[in-house]
Amino acid sequence: MGRGRSAGYDGQREAILAHAAKQFAQRGYPATSMYQVAEACGLSKATLYHYFDDKYALLFNICDGHVAKLEAIVATALAGGRTPEKQMRTLIASLVAEYAGAQHAHRVLTEDVKFLDADDRQRVLDRERGVVKGFADVVGALRPDLKQAALAKPLTMLLFGMVNWMFTWMKPDGALDHDAMAPIVADLFLGGLAAVKAPATVAAE
Repeated sequence: MGRGRSAGYDGQREAILAHAAKQFAQRGYPATSMYQVAEACGLSKATLYHYFDDKYALLFNICDGHVAKLEAIVATALAGGRTPEKQMRTLIASLVAEYAGAQHAHRVLTEDVKFLDADDRQRVLDRERGVVKGFADVVGALRPDLKQAALAKPLTMLLFGMVNWMFTWMKPDGALDHDAMAPIVADLFLGGLAAVKAPATVAAE
């Protein structure tokens, strides 16, 4: 009988993927070696190969795993009989919270998915389109006229544009954190600039 996995196996895999995503995001997938990933993880190459067969397996698991988390966000937000507005606010809050700690994985998904084999790339992109569709369906429920005008998806992409690149300008020690930004993004998307309310901590300064 083969040896079972240790209790910390899955946690170690996730830690390796997080380190690999950071290396790929900073160096680029082609320029990153398994040795560099192992070094970043504080592991030997032999130990790293115990968890992943090769660098390609790291790339696929980063991309596919990131999209899987986005799929879970959509599924959770759309469950439970919420109104379309509540669904959208839940989607935005969950998306902002996820991206707060997934900047590297998101960069790998957007920039390095092209290095996947055709079938694997198609799998990831199809799942990504499913996530976009989930958001677009809620936009369409909020504004059926915009859905009929084929604007639900473009508006969804504009929303993703607001959220996806927040990490490029948000400062870790700034006045606004991701929890404070989520309702601002929701207000702006749903009601325009006039609907945005300043967070109490910022308004008081």
